[in-house]
Amino acid sequence: MAMKNALLLGGSGFLGSRLARLLVAQGWRVSVPTRRRERARHLLVLPTVEVVEADVHDEARLGALIAGRDAVINLVGVLHSRYGLPYGPDFARAHVELPRKIAAACRAAGVRRLLHVSALNADPGGPSQYLRSKGEGEAVLRAAGESLDLTVFRPSVMFGPGDAFLNLFADLQRRLPLLPLGNAQAKFQPVHVDDVAQAMVASLGRRDSFGQAYGCCGPRVYTLAELVRHAGKAIGKPRPILPLPEAFARLQAGLLELLPNPPLSVDNLDSMDVDSVCRDCPPLPFGLQPAALEAVAPEYLGRQTPRQRFYGFRVRARRSD
Repeated sequence: MAMKNALLLGGSGFLGSRLARLLVAQGWRVSVPTRRRERARHLLVLPTVEVVEADVHDEARLGALIAGRDAVINLVGVLHSRYGLPYGPDFARAHVELPRKIAAACRAAGVRRLLHVSALNADPGGPSQYLRSKGEGEAVLRAAGESLDLTVFRPSVMFGPGDAFLNLFADLQRRLPLLPLGNAQAKFQPVHVDDVAQAMVASLGRRDSFGQAYGCCGPRVYTLAELVRHAGKAIGKPRPILPLPEAFARLQAGLLELLPNPPLSVDNLDSMDVDSVCRDCPPLPFGLQPAALEAVAPEYLGRQTPRQRFYGFRVRARRSD
């Protein structure tokens, strides 16, 4: 039987690297386009992965990449954007315009199977530019109707070795005696990155996943302050947390936005206005059982080398491929 082949957009990043390995283990041939080949050099050791230098926002190039595929998987996303209404131009380009181009290219090439990673609380009417653009991207793909066998995944914040979330708070506590924290009571249900990747691979062979959207969460809900404490405890440097009033939190985020690769933005705070939790669905689809943060995070946070600590920042700094 011929090996199935997938196009993995955004495949050089945090989730994409795990997904590529799982697909290879399941017998898939995987093509990973990237603007800079060195970003995906860690994937070159996988026997059936091809890394291609390409701008996926170029419609002609994207169409050529999609032609002949058995499945297209879109992981492309950005955390920050220049300001705009209903969302800024960087969010528009990555989260709305690219899905529109993908849908058109799939339709033209006759490729039906598409997996798309969105976000919990994605909604065109959501409280943040990020969530509005993610919601609009989903709407664009659903508008393709019966021409696509679409499955959408909506993860909460993902954790795992090299993440840009718990590693950020761990590194801050290595450096600071006190941690000022905005939206300290915001709620999250963090999910292990490998669990999201496993759910996505499992969906490829399930016709009952066509047209569905699945939340992806871990087994427990935490406040942001609790997650910060977990990170500090894991590295042996728990710091006092100073919850900030909203005005000071927004001032802090506005100042951090001025950094080249900001760890926090005002729009991130706006996203926290709605809890990132799986309310009306199981944590993972298909009967999969999520890994507990307490069983995984201390192992990788506690053994970080100085070089590894900054991997999360490099992941965060990458924009869409």
